[in-house]
Amino acid sequence: MFFGESDTIAAIATAPGNSGISIIRISGEHAVLTADRIFKRKNGTRSLKDEKSHTIHYGYIYDGDEVLDEVLVLLMKGPKSYTAEDTVEIDCHGGMLVTRRILEAVLKAGARLAEPGEFTKRAFLNGRIDLSQAEAVIDVIQSKNEYALKSSVGQLRGSVSKKIKELREAILYEIAFIESALDDPEHISLDGYGEKLKNTVLFVEKELESLIHSASTGKVVSEGIQTVILGKPNAGKSSLMNVLVGEDRAIVTEVAGTTRDILEEHISLQGISLNVIDTAGIHDTEDVVEKIGVSRAMAAAKDADLIIYVVDSSAPLDENDVQIMELIRDRKAIVLLNKNDLPPVVSAKEVEAKSGHKVISISAKEQTGIELLEEEIKNLFYHGAIDFNDQLLITNVRHLHALERSLESMRLVEQSIENQMPEDFYSIDLMNAYENLGRIIGEAVEDDLVNEIFSKFCMGK
Repeated sequence: MFFGESDTIAAIATAPGNSGISIIRISGEHAVLTADRIFKRKNGTRSLKDEKSHTIHYGYIYDGDEVLDEVLVLLMKGPKSYTAEDTVEIDCHGGMLVTRRILEAVLKAGARLAEPGEFTKRAFLNGRIDLSQAEAVIDVIQSKNEYALKSSVGQLRGSVSKKIKELREAILYEIAFIESALDDPEHISLDGYGEKLKNTVLFVEKELESLIHSASTGKVVSEGIQTVILGKPNAGKSSLMNVLVGEDRAIVTEVAGTTRDILEEHISLQGISLNVIDTAGIHDTEDVVEKIGVSRAMAAAKDADLIIYVVDSSAPLDENDVQIMELIRDRKAIVLLNKNDLPPVVSAKEVEAKSGHKVISISAKEQTGIELLEEEIKNLFYHGAIDFNDQLLITNVRHLHALERSLESMRLVEQSIENQMPEDFYSIDLMNAYENLGRIIGEAVEDDLVNEIFSKFCMGK
């Protein structure tokens, strides 16, 4: 629950733990006065309120007569600050004790402790950013790879906002025209308007479909590729897992069937996030524990975005390989012909013909061919690369649902045009599309939704 938005709030803005510096952020109507009560310069008595905005001041923080630390104070007067309010940031030494003591002094001086996300919420409520940009703030903080970071920074700079506003303007123009014509039919004619409106509707539908389609790539960018490594026992799955992770996380022995349960790791390859699951070897077995492991491997594969099928090139294919090949036939999969450091029994051509997928020759033991795997993953999911200067990706599920509802409304408008319905039918569905798009940028959203979004932020943001 948030307090009154006119309160002066404060919180530690840096991560907990010892570090070079810590930052205590203060924002609100009395932020400067609050800082003035505990800050004294080394030389001079000039008050912070008399200083220019966006200046830095050197001195000490006091708790009564006790000096707490030597600090730098950053002064940013509204509206040119993160929250669009007067904001003061105290840069102190990064010890946990001294940081807490300074925060306590700030709270004694008149501020209250900020709620999670309250600084960003104020930036939204004060109109400095819209809701999609506010959500991008937390996405930047939580980015797991280079692609996710670039996408989040683009949204923070307004890439989603700009596109949504363009579509809303196009829709609003048509709503206004219809309403004006219905109010003043003597001067504004609607004859033949349906065909003209259809052009706008088809344009908006195409744009919405493109954004919705981008969400599948956006999900991969933000959450990572759900990846499962499959293969027979002793094919080299765990060795591959260790190579990808960069350390010995999976047990590797010459004994087949060492891996009996699934092992999960999050790794990054060339800016791509993979949530990798190493599974038990797929084979017929009477061992109860091994059967459970095989069953879990098959279940994990069904939910995977990507299957990496590891084949032992030094051993002949059998019915277990046939089972795996059937499983991956219509899936996004990469086949790795492992152990190319040993005399081959199986050829890449044979495996490619039977599996229907591209085969890459590797040696997990010698760590060769891994760069080809990385490139193939990039080609499968990103068509080689993503240019974030031109491409907008939808990475937020809330945005996706709003876009889907808007598209549904626009298709109802198209259907009404085809059925030659009265123009007020157009207006109703156009308005629904307009309002659903508005939810993305924070127009006409419920307070509970706003509070829920910002409650997921860290305390100092």
